[in-house]
Amino acid sequence: MLRTNENRLVKISVVGQVLSALKGDRVYNVGANGAPVVRPGVGGITYNVRVGDSAVDWEADHVEPGVSIANYERVDGRRYFNNALNTLACVGNEAVVISGEAKGEKGVVVGKHGGIEHVLVDFDWEVLEKLVPGDKILVKAYGVGLKLLDYPDIKLMNISPEFLKAIDIKTSSDYLEVPVTHTVPAEIMGSGLGADNTYRGDYDIQFFDEKNVKKYHLEDLRLGDLVAILNADHSYGRIYKTGAVSIGIVVHTISVIAGHGPGVTTLMTSPNGKIKPVINPDANIAKILKLRSDI
Repeated sequence: MLRTNENRLVKISVVGQVLSALKGDRVYNVGANGAPVVRPGVGGITYNVRVGDSAVDWEADHVEPGVSIANYERVDGRRYFNNALNTLACVGNEAVVISGEAKGEKGVVVGKHGGIEHVLVDFDWEVLEKLVPGDKILVKAYGVGLKLLDYPDIKLMNISPEFLKAIDIKTSSDYLEVPVTHTVPAEIMGSGLGADNTYRGDYDIQFFDEKNVKKYHLEDLRLGDLVAILNADHSYGRIYKTGAVSIGIVVHTISVIAGHGPGVTTLMTSPNGKIKPVINPDANIAKILKLRSDI
């Protein structure tokens, strides 16, 4: 049993609105191969893509599973509310619809997408059909400050106590065995590298080297998969460090844009390798939290 400081954590409200799909001024995205393409992207209610589905097999670019929320209300011209939503919400937190036809329905936070600064929430299929852009979602943010009392060399972020308990983590005297679906070398991580913190956002697995995709079996990567980034330290940002291991969750689909690909939100990190990833094909949030009965 993992001992934590859960009893000292604050549970606090943050609110976002369901977004419509977003698109920039440019119609085309120019791919890493130089070819212009048009694809669905971030935002919106994604009616046929949820955690548990492929992160790769879509005509898509950074598509977010389930429901994308943000809070664009400003105070003195600043997005304090969206900053709080993106910093304090944690994977596994309860999300409650507080307006519209779906009022009272509950979902689960399944990730954060940096750059665009969205929080991603999974709801049952029938709830997705009731939601509309503009509906408000209350997240009971709980998990920031979570610590492992017996493993000071492992730092947690973006993970709720409930989700941490649900993962089948094995303990030893000085390291943890954490189930993951894939291991990914830090060398192929792209957009988001060098960020000054890992309490918001994600960074992307580049898919442009076919040999590495095959070598690490990334062609079957799914949204919601837990993955281990090898030689990556996320203690105070995202850096390459030999021997470090970071665990994250896949939060958006593949991209054609150079330096981009399926995004990963950090859940835990060890700068000195005190996390031992163990391959388990069921290490996906949809299975761990039983979010879907159809997979």
